[in-house]
Amino acid sequence: MSNVSDIIESYLKNILKETNTNAIEIKRSEIAAQFECVPSQINYVINTRFTVERGYIVESKRGGGGYIRIIKITHEDKAKLIDEVIDMIQPVVTQQKAIDILERLLEEELITKREAKIMVNALSRNTLAYPLPFRDEVRSRIMAAMLEALKH
Repeated sequence: MSNVSDIIESYLKNILKETNTNAIEIKRSEIAAQFECVPSQINYVINTRFTVERGYIVESKRGGGGYIRIIKITHEDKAKLIDEVIDMIQPVVTQQKAIDILERLLEEELITKREAKIMVNALSRNTLAYPLPFRDEVRSRIMAAMLEALKH
């Protein structure tokens, strides 16, 4: 069974998909009331599920007429997207950011579920049993090499 965060994430992604636009504006308090949760739960979902690594930009305006704008970053050129991801992960990348990026590439259909699982296992802290920050640097290099291979 999904938790509230998963349900809210799915709801917001569906709105983006249904509107056929790359951006939506929401009011945190209205979404919180709809899902009968505290507004901080909405903040949590937005801060963890709608990140640059996952392919989103979030803008907000505070105050009475405030809103949160979620913008889906789109790329027509998949090779350019891979180049941008490689730039994003260098010189170091954490395990969580690597996973977020792989989820984005899976959503964009640049990798399969099987490839994502292989990459996650190869990049995990269990596999890369080195001390920090060396581990994050090695992860970045391995991930960049895998992504380069996807372009060809």
